[in-house]
Amino acid sequence: MCGICGFLSEKEYCLEQLKRMNDTMRHRGPDDGGEEIFPWSGQRRLGLAQRRLAIQDLSPLGHQPMHSADGKVSVVFNGEIYNFHSLRRELDGYPFRSNCDTEVILAAYQKWGISCVEHFRGMFAIALADHSDQKLYLIRDRIGKKPLYYWAEPGNLVFASELKPILACEGFSGRIRPDVLSRYLYQQYINAPETVFENVYKLEPGSILIWEEGKLSLQKYWDIRTVYDHCQKDPVSDYAQAKEELKSLLKTAVARRMIADVPLGSFLSGGYDSSLITALAQENSDKPVKTFSIGFYEESYNEAKYAAAVARHLGCDHTELYIGEKEMFDLVDSIPQYYDEPFADSSQIPSMLVAGLAKKDVTVALSGDGGDEFFCGYNLYQKVAQAQLLDLPGTLVHGACNLPGIKGLHIEERLPFAARMIAGNRNCQTKTQFGVNDYIRCAQNMVAQKEGILPCHYEVESGYPVKNWQIRRMLLDMDTYLPGDILCKVDRASMKYSLETRCPILDQDVMEYSFRIDHSFKYHRGDKKRILKDIAYDYIPRKLLDRPKTGFGVPLDKWLRGPLREQLLAYADGGFLKRQGLFDAGFVPRMIQNYLDTGDAGPATGANYSKLAWSFFVFQQWYDRYMPCSGS
Repeated sequence: MCGICGFLSEKEYCLEQLKRMNDTMRHRGPDDGGEEIFPWSGQRRLGLAQRRLAIQDLSPLGHQPMHSADGKVSVVFNGEIYNFHSLRRELDGYPFRSNCDTEVILAAYQKWGISCVEHFRGMFAIALADHSDQKLYLIRDRIGKKPLYYWAEPGNLVFASELKPILACEGFSGRIRPDVLSRYLYQQYINAPETVFENVYKLEPGSILIWEEGKLSLQKYWDIRTVYDHCQKDPVSDYAQAKEELKSLLKTAVARRMIADVPLGSFLSGGYDSSLITALAQENSDKPVKTFSIGFYEESYNEAKYAAAVARHLGCDHTELYIGEKEMFDLVDSIPQYYDEPFADSSQIPSMLVAGLAKKDVTVALSGDGGDEFFCGYNLYQKVAQAQLLDLPGTLVHGACNLPGIKGLHIEERLPFAARMIAGNRNCQTKTQFGVNDYIRCAQNMVAQKEGILPCHYEVESGYPVKNWQIRRMLLDMDTYLPGDILCKVDRASMKYSLETRCPILDQDVMEYSFRIDHSFKYHRGDKKRILKDIAYDYIPRKLLDRPKTGFGVPLDKWLRGPLREQLLAYADGGFLKRQGLFDAGFVPRMIQNYLDTGDAGPATGANYSKLAWSFFVFQQWYDRYMPCSGS
């Protein structure tokens, strides 16, 4: 787990410039740092840099940039190749000098070319330079566990694990893209390939960017839609078989992720996913696995006691930290420092707290991320199934309300909330993304640019080869919400403390097997994550797991209308917004004032707008930190 950055440019970037870029990510890799510059074709220069968090082979032999034995290939790498031991056996003709997975990348490329990526099982962001062919490859793992940004302009390519190195690069303009702002306000994150800046992109999961002869090209080596369609051609229809095969794959995935030369533990919330992963880790260990959970003094949403009970049953070495509102609030100001692109999922705050707790004892932590998206765990998926059943009646209601002579009466707008959502859900590209239209209109009204903006929803659903809305929404979340929000949140929260997080459910074999099993094995008569639950019951009594999930919400409304009120009002000042030029200087001050006074964005909306207000607050907090002369 590390941070990487570099450039391929006609500009005269020097080694000191590259070091400044690299040092902005010291938190990602406090153990070592390396920077090198190489001559390239067309009077260009190639810079490669890495900050190292040592996990495998802690010796200096793991230093990066790392070069092949013949010097023809160089690499900087962030992440882990979990099957590097078996790959190394396949590559036994290569003169290995270290015992780390980075060198296996070099050997694999020299044997298989860029198709070597298809052999890797892991999480990774890789920059690989072939000096002989004068090609540079940027590679991101299949599901997007590890981040990789790039700034591309004629004659200039700069890449990094975070935006901070790009912001520190000479000549970067930092022009904000106004067309992404309403989507960000609504979704609370910016999904790949977009970023907040012009000419800066996130490399999409499962993708390779290739620089050759001054030109950039992109190719996909793993794609959710294509892989799902392929796996469906080899279905598993027997439940007992599916359970045993999935359990075996999960065992292997956990065992792969327990290989480390540093202390390792597991996040444990007491829910099905983290409890199952912890149980498999304990089964694979000859000593108690260290587990970590956060507790809350508010009994209504405190689940720490359940996590502690699971840990006792499994024989783990459990640590818990009880926190109050103050401990969470104290992290608000650090959000833009570690989430260096606007990111407003407030669960980032408890995520940072549990990562900080774990780092006191371990350098690597296992997590249960991915269980909800791949095995149908969110409550939303139940609502999506219900919405599909009501779609035909919704079509009839919508048609009746828009008949000539009736449309002008605005009857549809006066329907009960649920009926209005179903009737208004007519876009075939966003069928599973139904929501509050008032929220969308508000997000769009908040931004200054009204034309040419990205829609708040992802208008892509016709591309998924399924009629079942529930499956379609799961695939959409795998493409968007999982890498763009969940994995981003966990990466930045853990790397704040130089902690590596590993997600066994996101193992390639587990993901692809989930596409083969019958959907009823995941969702059966309202029972979500059915098959994962059944596997968990093999290790943990039902009474410790079966309970209503309470979840936890950061008290955004209380904070924004309390201790953050004056700061929010300053961010929404009309004069400042006019100078800033990004948000509507007429609408936003009224919207924020209405929200602070009533909880609504405007008269008679009937909804609380704390999430939109929080997204706006986080953006302005980020703007304050990174944009020079922000004047707020």
